[in-house]
Amino acid sequence: MAFAGTNISLSQPDITQKLTERIDDLKQKIAAWGKRIRRFTERSRRFNQNRLFQSDQKRLYKSLERPEVCGAGPGPDQANTVAFWRGLWSEPVNHSEGPWTEVVASQCASITPMDPVIITPDDVAEAVRRAPNWKSPGLDGLHHYWLKGFMVCHAVLARQFQEALNQKSLPSLFTTGITHLVPKDQAGFPLCRIGRFTGSVKLPEELMAKEYI
Repeated sequence: MAFAGTNISLSQPDITQKLTERIDDLKQKIAAWGKRIRRFTERSRRFNQNRLFQSDQKRLYKSLERPEVCGAGPGPDQANTVAFWRGLWSEPVNHSEGPWTEVVASQCASITPMDPVIITPDDVAEAVRRAPNWKSPGLDGLHHYWLKGFMVCHAVLARQFQEALNQKSLPSLFTTGITHLVPKDQAGFPLCRIGRFTGSVKLPEELMAKEYI
């Protein structure tokens, strides 16, 4: 099969040289096909991951886990775990504005401001419709499922979001979440099997994405 379509014959005097050339040619073709297959596999993997991210983020993150790097054994006690996350989420942080912010501000000074954003009850209803029903709620403890049913709340939420936008101040409720640490299985308690579910306010994010992006 390696000589199909060629003029190579085993009776030729220079058969050794022709065999070597033919082998090199086949190796190059195999290498080229291997690169094409790897590119296709990588592209297919990215495409499937992007599609899975849109439909089921939990399955995507689970598929990205690497069990081989998870060390089994006794896990941290409750006090250490709480202290660790409290150090990340509860301690005040002082931010320092770098000089680059002034450069960016001066460069953007000539840009025409966008039209004022008006948030309507219909905008809130659309944002609520796309939000997950039972995702961990924020400080109010209210799941999106109930906001979808209690449509009378949409006008109130639209007014509150509009006030926050006009006053250019974000209430702490919008940026404060609740962290739940839950073992993903009952076999041991390795650190890499701790799931962190943070309650986040998705409605402002959805509304701003709709208006600004």
